[in-house]
Amino acid sequence: MFELTGRVALVTGGSRGLGRADCLTLARAGADVVVTDILIESDPDLEKTAEASESVFSQLMASQHVVYAEKTSSEIRALGHRSVALKMDVTNRDQVKAVVDQVVKDFGSLDILVNNAGTLDHNAGIENQNDSLWERDLRVNVTGAYNCSKAVWPHMKARNWGRIIMMSSIAGAMGGFGQASYSSSKAALLGLARTLALEGARYNITCNAIVGGILGSEALKMHPRPDLVERMVKRVAMRRPGEPDDIAAAIAFLCSNEAGYITGISLPVTGGLDLFTF
Repeated sequence: MFELTGRVALVTGGSRGLGRADCLTLARAGADVVVTDILIESDPDLEKTAEASESVFSQLMASQHVVYAEKTSSEIRALGHRSVALKMDVTNRDQVKAVVDQVVKDFGSLDILVNNAGTLDHNAGIENQNDSLWERDLRVNVTGAYNCSKAVWPHMKARNWGRIIMMSSIAGAMGGFGQASYSSSKAALLGLARTLALEGARYNITCNAIVGGILGSEALKMHPRPDLVERMVKRVAMRRPGEPDDIAAAIAFLCSNEAGYITGISLPVTGGLDLFTF
């Protein structure tokens, strides 16, 4: 079950953390995988690229060389599958279209899109929200997913098959204190997923959203407030953060033939964070 052999997947934000786990899990299920990210190890201007992204987290990852897009692609090829790492800014429509067209030309199809790229470094009460970062978060988290989905759509429609995954968050479903821009953008993805599910249904294109909880990724491990992390984890029914592989496994299922009759859902993968606990 969950056999993806012959499918071609494109994952955004695939250089580390959840995106990297998504790429490797899809490859283990048999897919060829295109790893895309704004940060690529061989970029001679890596730190300048990170600075231009306006993301403190990206800048930190670049400065510490926690960027594994090309490494991930190499590991996928070692598994016997085709893979390439491509620099792609999801907010740049021309670049997104060029990458998608290149993938279809070089790989023969583009069957799976995982909209994973996102920002998560803007935390402030509404009165202190940075207007520029509000715009950035919507541009990356929502418009970026829109750009990528729109670019792959005609290719999936022509083949009468496709899988699109939106990476939402528990903050999008429940709100997040001090996360007006983040939670709003992640909530918007739920509506976008349902709309694409409706529009794609007659073409065997499914679109579903993953509602992720607290993940033990680089972002959590580098959080400046360990006491706050502990408090958040205690809110989880299972009393532990999830792992990127927990999310990736759910994505692999939703991309499989077995999930072909599932579309327009928002699937919580939260360890019970969305349950009433005390």
